[in-house]
Amino acid sequence: MTTPPKDSAAKKAAPKKRRRSPAAQPPAPTFASQFRGAAPYINAHRGRTVVITFSGELMESPRFLELIQDITLLNSLGIRLVLVHGARPQIEERLEEFDAKSEIVNGLRVTNEDALLCVKESVGTIRINLEGLLSTGLPNSPMAGADIRVASGNFVTARPLGVRDGIDYQHTGEVRRINTEAIEKLLDSGFIVLLSPLGTSPTGEVFNLSSEDVATTAAIQLKADKMLALGEGSGLLDPRKKLIRELTPDEAEQALQSAKNLPEQTSRHLISAIHACRQGVPRAHILNTEEPGALLQELFTRDGVGTMITAQRYDEIRQATIEDIGGIIELIEPLEKDGILVPRSRELLEIQIDHYIVMERDGTIIGVVALFPYETQKVAEIASLAIHPEYQNRGRGKVLLQYIDHRFNRIKNNPIEQLFVLSTRTAHWFQELGYEPAKLADLPVERQSLYNYKRNSKVFIRTLIEKN
Repeated sequence: MTTPPKDSAAKKAAPKKRRRSPAAQPPAPTFASQFRGAAPYINAHRGRTVVITFSGELMESPRFLELIQDITLLNSLGIRLVLVHGARPQIEERLEEFDAKSEIVNGLRVTNEDALLCVKESVGTIRINLEGLLSTGLPNSPMAGADIRVASGNFVTARPLGVRDGIDYQHTGEVRRINTEAIEKLLDSGFIVLLSPLGTSPTGEVFNLSSEDVATTAAIQLKADKMLALGEGSGLLDPRKKLIRELTPDEAEQALQSAKNLPEQTSRHLISAIHACRQGVPRAHILNTEEPGALLQELFTRDGVGTMITAQRYDEIRQATIEDIGGIIELIEPLEKDGILVPRSRELLEIQIDHYIVMERDGTIIGVVALFPYETQKVAEIASLAIHPEYQNRGRGKVLLQYIDHRFNRIKNNPIEQLFVLSTRTAHWFQELGYEPAKLADLPVERQSLYNYKRNSKVFIRTLIEKN
């Protein structure tokens, strides 16, 4: 019988816990790394015009002071801000105090004389309170030392809504124009411009307006870079109750028509976003302010936390350049280590960079694919297809392959008739996209000679142009 070492019993009684190596668990994001990640967006937004609209309900929320602090931070970062506030609950409260009646039809208030008085008092009070909040600069607060200047005034010219569907809306109006020249001068001087849902006519009449109408018209006429609508609730969800991140105006219109039980506020914001984008505003965002710091996350992170409506293509697909080498390596290196992709050196990537196509999102390479044609044999190889882990399972790989198809279709007298790919782990995915199993002998002789039998990759071919 072998005698165990003296300390064996102690070790059995109280085994030491094995510490995980630093590489086993990714480190938590540090303040420095998060700040560096926000830097490109800080630079991109500086000097840009952003219109932000928020409801009267939000102003009564305990989170509103935090939002005001975030707005002042945006101002300190050089963003040109136009704020548009709502006032519906405050008006309702004032109407109740005066025992006045005012009906809401099709989402708009029928503003009689009594209601107009309540509207003026409510909006005036809100405007003064907002100016006070934005001017706060107490020590030991997030706004300490902030010298925020706020400008409000008769920047909105309105006209009566009139009689619609038999309803006389009386003192309810719609925006006729925004005094963009005056607002631009104030923005150039560093002011935050505050717009209220009131407008005046050239004859001196005052009209009650929709805050969405004011914000949308201001964004369009000021040629704003962004319009953000802040609200409460769950935001715009898909049928699986997941937040919809991005929509074109046409897709947003379809969502508006097909969505059941869409909250009224979300519906109004969606209608405004669609109209703004179709009239030239590059991006409109709908945010749920129940998410802490939603405004900052939407502007200073790559994906944000809200729904973006844009007529522009957010994920840009383009020919790779030598400057993209670093981003490409970051994408393909983990797949090379796992044996999914064939390893390629930086030198080889630099030589072959003209064969690579990248998908870029706000300055970050999130997808890559390479295309190597064999024109004599009328085939081309798809290689090095990789998608950033945060963007996988969202159809972007398919989009990259579709881009290649479209590019070939645009070429007059295109010599390429078939695409082929060698795969070790994604066979089913390629088959779902129309690639059929093939043999090594079906490939060009030149490519056969480079085949790595240790990898034992499977061959798949898809026909682009039917052979005669």
